[in-house]
Amino acid sequence: MPNQARTPEEIEQDLHREIGRILTDETDHRPPANIDSKRYRKVRWFFAKAFISVIWWDIVLNRPILRWFRTPPLPRWQKIARNYRFLAVEMGGVLIKLGQFLSIRVDILPPEVTGELAGLQDEIPPESIEEIIAQIEEDFGRPLSEIFTDFVPEPLGAASLAQVHKANLLSGQEIVVKVLRPNIDVMVETDLTAIALAIRWLKLYKRVSTRVDLDWLAREFTQITRAELDFKAEGKHAEHFRKDFADDPQVYIPKVYQDYCAPRTLTLENVGYIKIGDLQAIDAAGINRSQVSRKYYNIFMEQIFVTNFVHADPHPGNVFVRPLRHPDETDQTDFHPDDPVPYKPNRPFQIVFIDFGMVAVIPERLRAALREYAIGVGTRDAHRVVQSYADAGVLLPNADIKRLEEATADMFDRLWGVKMGQVRDMAESEYKYFVNEYRDIVYEAPFQFPADMLFIMRAIGILSGMATNLDPEFYPLEETIPFAERLAKEELQKNWRGWLEEAVGLGQLML
Repeated sequence: MPNQARTPEEIEQDLHREIGRILTDETDHRPPANIDSKRYRKVRWFFAKAFISVIWWDIVLNRPILRWFRTPPLPRWQKIARNYRFLAVEMGGVLIKLGQFLSIRVDILPPEVTGELAGLQDEIPPESIEEIIAQIEEDFGRPLSEIFTDFVPEPLGAASLAQVHKANLLSGQEIVVKVLRPNIDVMVETDLTAIALAIRWLKLYKRVSTRVDLDWLAREFTQITRAELDFKAEGKHAEHFRKDFADDPQVYIPKVYQDYCAPRTLTLENVGYIKIGDLQAIDAAGINRSQVSRKYYNIFMEQIFVTNFVHADPHPGNVFVRPLRHPDETDQTDFHPDDPVPYKPNRPFQIVFIDFGMVAVIPERLRAALREYAIGVGTRDAHRVVQSYADAGVLLPNADIKRLEEATADMFDRLWGVKMGQVRDMAESEYKYFVNEYRDIVYEAPFQFPADMLFIMRAIGILSGMATNLDPEFYPLEETIPFAERLAKEELQKNWRGWLEEAVGLGQLML
């Protein structure tokens, strides 16, 4: 018999049965032997409780009459976010990275949720210095004193997978040493196994599984996360970015000291200037936050639409603002990471990127579609935007192209000129309008998301949140228009010969 669409009630029953089998170990999908079983069970139980909560409050009770029994959603999601933060801080690993990503989505998530997760940027406890030193010495096969001097026991920063210590080379050069957390490989494999389980549950919900290749997503997420443990590859990625932005004086990539790197140790130039999320320090130096927001946005436009090599983890801990000499200061003025920076209005700056473990390469088949999308947005061409969706494989086969073009044109008319800080405030009213006007599109949701675009979308999500935090008045379309004009000009210059040959061929045919 052909497959038939299941009712919401059947989906709920499948979810309950699947979760029940897993929690009672009656399923044959048991975790592999090379993971921490205790950690796996704890993470699995958290995801299970979250799924059960969603099923009960947002599916079962989301029915006429039963809605009277529903509690307000915001406190429930806030409680889930708080409990997730507690779990991530306790357990570390990949859970931290997931929470950090959600914490900066201030453009779409309510402050009650992002506020609960925001602490994950700073709450990650470091590993003991004894374990770190022992691992470095094991990596290099000799005592720490023969590799580095003035190794500072207190880390500059502790991230989900690694931590960073200040030190000097034997030559006296000041550097930072990035060291993987001991036994992080086991933690990562455990978390990936638990996340794969949660993704398997999501496959039961057709509204998600028909729009995202969840199997591919699980494989890609696993591959990219494991790649973050490969410091040799990270060093190569940094050099790739350095070459991509070699001609941009406002972008700075730290130098990698290859002779002082090992499988679990990466030695870099110290670039710990002002964190891009430290608004008070940026203001105190006289750096214009609006200019920082625009430059940050344009750097990512360049990555996505031109170089096609994207830093996929640009959270606030991985991006710094480097203050430069002001024209009023002497030529000898040069600020080091720990130096105080006096206030000078409109002080020049550079944006510094670190941590190149997670990168995304935009496949060839999507590059032309993305350029068409940028040109379409910049010129408010709804037809071109929708055509770029089709070229990228984002639309389902039954999508109503004409209605999508109408909705896109309407969106341009209603949202053109809206600042980033206003988006969340307008979300509810605009949602109601589009539901009323385009009910067929909203409920059919004729979109699918190519799995190889999801990490690009993740980076764009982080970009959106950080740009809004820097400058609530930031208007992305204002920056997109000149970028789109540039792309259109390049496209014209690249294709004019082909168009001329076609015109000659048509002329000959007519003759």
